[in-house]
Amino acid sequence: MSDKKIRHGHKSKNGKSFIILPIIFCLITYLVLYLAFVPSFSPVISAVGMFFSDNEKDYSTEYDNIFVPVSENSTVPTVTKKDSNGQEKTYVKNDSVQYPNYGNLFGELIINDCNVDANLFFGDNDVALRNGVGIYAGSFVPGYGGTILVAGHNNTYFNGLKNAEVGQKVEIKTSYGNYIYEITDTAVKKATDRTAYDLSADYENLIMYTCYPFDALGLTPQRYFVYAKLVSGTPIDKEAN
Repeated sequence: MSDKKIRHGHKSKNGKSFIILPIIFCLITYLVLYLAFVPSFSPVISAVGMFFSDNEKDYSTEYDNIFVPVSENSTVPTVTKKDSNGQEKTYVKNDSVQYPNYGNLFGELIINDCNVDANLFFGDNDVALRNGVGIYAGSFVPGYGGTILVAGHNNTYFNGLKNAEVGQKVEIKTSYGNYIYEITDTAVKKATDRTAYDLSADYENLIMYTCYPFDALGLTPQRYFVYAKLVSGTPIDKEAN
């Protein structure tokens, strides 16, 4: 009698194992697939949601606007001094520039020939790119004499870059002056290609980029770059006044 009970107990345990093990296996498989594929699909889901959501969030309250356009009647404080070549040159006074904090709206980027007119943010986070285009915080602001690296979405504010051509003008408006750049080149490069830009350049240049191709949703392995040189604009005096 006791022997039958023992055998019955073994069968009961084996039956439970037969049920539990497949469940555990399914859960582990689901977790592995989730971790592997969700990072790839989430940008696409986010982009699709941006187009089809009926209750799109108002992001305009999530950033500070320090941009006050310079009009023809307004005066930006300047100082005249000799440059590195000993030539007299006019500079924007350093202490008159309100340098942006990360996430601030501080300018406007316009390419008339490409139908691009976007808010310019310092920083390229999600809020900035939903409301305009953003300068990579590791680069420079207009007038400072270095590389200005600007990102924007290919299906919104930088969609017009597909019409960019050499010779077209790009205007950046800030509270301390307006700057004009001329497009010199365009290129398609891998997103991981760090030779696509030089943040250590000792001259002012503008680089704009977006995901490529232009009709793609979500992140892509390629980027479309537009390069431009400075044509006009008063440089910032880097020394404290």
